[in-house]
Amino acid sequence: MGKPQSGPNLNRRGLLKGAAVAAPLAAAAPLTAFAGEEPSHTPPNPPQAPRPSAAAPPDLARETMPRTESDKLQEDPGSDFMCDVIKNLGLDHVAANPSAAMRGLHESLINYLKIDYHTCTHEEQSVAMCHAYAKTAGKPMFMLSHGTVGLQHASMAIYNAWADQAPLIALVGDWMNIETRGSIVDYWHAAIDPATVVRDFVKWDDKPASLQHFAESLTRAYKIAMTPPYGPVLLVVDADLQEGPRKGFNSKEKLEIPKKPDITPPIGDLNALDEAAKLLVNAQNPVIVAGRHTFTQAGIDGLVALAETLQCPVIDQGLRMNFPSRHPLAMRDRGRQLIGQADVILALEVSDVWGLTHRIHDDVEPYSDHTGKPDVKIISIYARDTAIHSNMQDYGRYADETISISAASQWTVPYLTEAVKKILTGTNRSSFETRGKRFGEQHTQMLDAARTAALSGWDGSPISTARMCMETYEAIKGTDWGMAGNDSGFISGWPQRLWDLSKPWHNIGGSGAAGLGYGPPATAGAAIANREQGRITVAFQTDGDCMYNPGSFWTAAHSHLPALTVMHNNRAYHQELMTVQRMANRRNRGIDRAHIGCEIDNPPIDFAQVAKGLGMASFGTITDPKDLGPALKKAVEIVKKGEPCLVDVHTQGR
Repeated sequence: MGKPQSGPNLNRRGLLKGAAVAAPLAAAAPLTAFAGEEPSHTPPNPPQAPRPSAAAPPDLARETMPRTESDKLQEDPGSDFMCDVIKNLGLDHVAANPSAAMRGLHESLINYLKIDYHTCTHEEQSVAMCHAYAKTAGKPMFMLSHGTVGLQHASMAIYNAWADQAPLIALVGDWMNIETRGSIVDYWHAAIDPATVVRDFVKWDDKPASLQHFAESLTRAYKIAMTPPYGPVLLVVDADLQEGPRKGFNSKEKLEIPKKPDITPPIGDLNALDEAAKLLVNAQNPVIVAGRHTFTQAGIDGLVALAETLQCPVIDQGLRMNFPSRHPLAMRDRGRQLIGQADVILALEVSDVWGLTHRIHDDVEPYSDHTGKPDVKIISIYARDTAIHSNMQDYGRYADETISISAASQWTVPYLTEAVKKILTGTNRSSFETRGKRFGEQHTQMLDAARTAALSGWDGSPISTARMCMETYEAIKGTDWGMAGNDSGFISGWPQRLWDLSKPWHNIGGSGAAGLGYGPPATAGAAIANREQGRITVAFQTDGDCMYNPGSFWTAAHSHLPALTVMHNNRAYHQELMTVQRMANRRNRGIDRAHIGCEIDNPPIDFAQVAKGLGMASFGTITDPKDLGPALKKAVEIVKKGEPCLVDVHTQGR
């Protein structure tokens, strides 16, 4: 094993020590030059303007269709009016795989509206891009889907967005009139009710019969998607409406575009909040657990204010960036212990409240036991109770809650904080201060323990996930960055444990329903939103998930999206490998064959070459840990110039 490179920021303890600093650190001193090769593909400098989506096509010989079968020209198509509605709602980006059923709207989007258009290679990719964009930008993006077949491709990603409570708009093409269906293929791709495929996991859908109907339905869809609990919505858009003339339902009707709605989120009942405040103030060991609480800075600040008023610990489940990771009351790594000791638990947008106080044992005969105190009081603020669909079981077991408040927690927490402050006494404040100091000391101990754990296998090959994460953090310091991609649980949660996460874009969470194929397009979608704010995007990408949707790399290159993808290439569906090992051990058959059906090896996938073939700059495969840091530094320089780059890292399991 070679020794780690020296220097003030690269030696292993110095590198990890840097993660403990609360404030963002300045850019580190330059690292030793990368000992390996130059990137597999070095893209040209990105164009300044116009963007590829709005640029004129290159001067290439292309097969073209005749202008029309008649001498008439269409001057004012219905799809232009649709674009006016889209513009009115502030929908600035679209992701789409081309669709004959959406050709009218497609043409209007690129020529009439000149929208920022992101070409996708799969409908699932289009949805996932919208999903991550919404969580990063705080507003929806929309996608286009081709008829029945396109919607079936998109369905898994829509379910991810449903489970993750992410607002997005899906527009699905269809041919309602059999007289205008061009061939048997149009019949294959049409349906009486296309939305039935996904109706169980969208908040709302409609099939407008007129242009005025479309205007009102798209505005309603926006309102429903953006009213907590957030979620995906869908409109089926008839091809004839797109391609026909802009006109009302009859000669007397004038088309009107509704005003963009000003949405007020639902706030919890004030009397219930007063009762919740009493429980929290009188508790000896209160704990706050945050699930999908927020993705805005105001939401983070509001939760900090409540935690500091009570001086109680916060367990951020990592589904959103809910609470600063370096705050003294951030106690993620001691969550199970603290919840077990709690006499009052405040659950903010927690999907599985029952799971907070119970543990399921995966044994020959599975069973569960209660891990909380017998008399624990649970306060739940959860908007999703108002939007549960019976067929989808994405809400966990029923929990006995002392106070259940159906409201949006981000906007309700400030009122709860005021209710707490109204009843505080001097004695309360004194005891709370003592409690807060105790947790501050525990937070420091927890961080030190995480840094010590990260040193295990620091110089090993395959490369440890801790080193991969910390070398990445070293490379992006000094830039404004946002993290996207896969759930960090696949890399042992190292970013939450060691990085300084404090802004909503620092962690937008995972896919929602653990549906594979989310990571690459989510990175692209988040990169669109981050690019608008001058930020770069970083993502840790698992290998199995990547192979569901590698075409997203081409979209990232084509749209010039500044994103760093760090491949967690452990050459297996590792979680499934562990479950098969568990079954083999349970049956006393040994684990020597457990890799069959789970490994992604023999041959191993060269993700650097995959990325290169799809037009993205890449480094790797990195096997020597000494080469990792320099490669990441070079990759970040490419990303800062406005292009995506991938670093393929051969890693340990987790």
